[in-house]
Amino acid sequence: MPKTTRSADNNRTYRERLRAAGGEEVLFQLPHETVAMLDAIKESQGLRSRSQALLRLIEQKGVIAQQMT
Repeated sequence: MPKTTRSADNNRTYRERLRAAGGEEVLFQLPHETVAMLDAIKESQGLRSRSQALLRLIEQKGVIAQQMT
């Protein structure tokens, strides 16, 4: 199997597992400052990825919004 086809199959399989687990892969274009902020959060909180840092921010925003209502 050519490498490009194997890679495409691996990506498809990964996305299928992700969806089955209730997730979805999304591509964002962000300013450098925002990426740096996510990296800082990732490092300071010992997270494994920028995705986890973004989820942490969203969860915190939800908690704050609930406290305000």
